[in-house]
Amino acid sequence: MEAAPLVQLQATRTAEWHEAEPTSALTGLAGLAEQNHLQNFLLWHEEDIARRDDLGAERVRAAKRVIDRCNQARNDLIERMDQLIVDALQPRSSGCPFHSETPGMMIDRLSILALKQYHMHEEVLRTDAAAQHIDRCRQKLTTIERQISDLSEALNGLLQEVQAGTRSFRVYYQFKMYND
Repeated sequence: MEAAPLVQLQATRTAEWHEAEPTSALTGLAGLAEQNHLQNFLLWHEEDIARRDDLGAERVRAAKRVIDRCNQARNDLIERMDQLIVDALQPRSSGCPFHSETPGMMIDRLSILALKQYHMHEEVLRTDAAAQHIDRCRQKLTTIERQISDLSEALNGLLQEVQAGTRSFRVYYQFKMYND
């Protein structure tokens, strides 16, 4: 298990899903990460709708309901990724430090960073924006790329430590009630 293929999957799907109807067809951890990324993708764009002033209250309410469903699915998928990793790596239950952020949470954060990277890159490519705006966006894009690299490295380190038995984690159930 390594972060690089998941990061590449998230970047690829982000670009593809902006051009065609989003789908998710992979299995295993990659499939769960892809489904999680799809929820973040849908959430990102529904939040854009919820922020608009020109669509009326009913459309904003509908967007909020979609946002709640996406958030519930995101949390469920984080837990499923963590359970799959626990089943595969069998982390120790005692005798070593526990990591407070799970691999699934880290994969979810990488997904959000992939969306930020894509949209910030779009801003950098704009020809109708002021040079100052583009420069600020370029700086932000550099920061986002560094964060992706840092978080990927941290995820790899955590997985290696879990395999070595020097660090552990548990599935942390969120018990979110977006749709209950």
